[in-house]
Amino acid sequence: MVAFQKAECIYDMTCYFIEHYLPPMGDRTVDQMKQAARSGKQNIAEGNEACATSMETGIKLMNVAKASLKELQEDYEDYLRTHGMRIWEGNEPRCRVARDWCKSHSQTADYMRVCRLRDDETVANVALILIHQTMYLLHRLIEKFKRDFLQNGGIKEQMSAARRQWRDEHGMGWMNGREWNKGKKENNENNGKAKGCEQEEPPKT
Repeated sequence: MVAFQKAECIYDMTCYFIEHYLPPMGDRTVDQMKQAARSGKQNIAEGNEACATSMETGIKLMNVAKASLKELQEDYEDYLRTHGMRIWEGNEPRCRVARDWCKSHSQTADYMRVCRLRDDETVANVALILIHQTMYLLHRLIEKFKRDFLQNGGIKEQMSAARRQWRDEHGMGWMNGREWNKGKKENNENNGKAKGCEQEEPPKT
């Protein structure tokens, strides 16, 4: 999955960024950025797996991943702003070049080369571009999962439909839940004997 591959690159870039540009101690941003990057990656993987059994759970996890990446985006933007650096605008030539490059690269090794050859402003901006692209991919995945859920339902809905089909095929479609419970109640009242088959009690002497 491309979204997971890019999220993994984001996590590895963030670990590099933290190690090289943030203080090793006394800054809560370090833990926040690392946790947000990890949450984005892990929730994409878990959400994709969960969709096999629960579409609703999978969608929720994908949304958690988006929220985590949004938080990470804000941390990178805060770093650039507080260090007097620029957040690249979309119409800048270097931003367009980086955006096109990120679209065609989803391997950590490629981004690690960028990290080693560029300064912190470039690394942070490339990370921001990659975060935006990953969030866009997540948005498309979530919309796809929503459409699938509305059209086909989750595993529970599919199992219910299969049970209804089985009852229809075996001539039990007429028996709804109320009739079934009523029948069980009557059967219990008659001590398991079918209605109309009661035996008369012997005469008392």
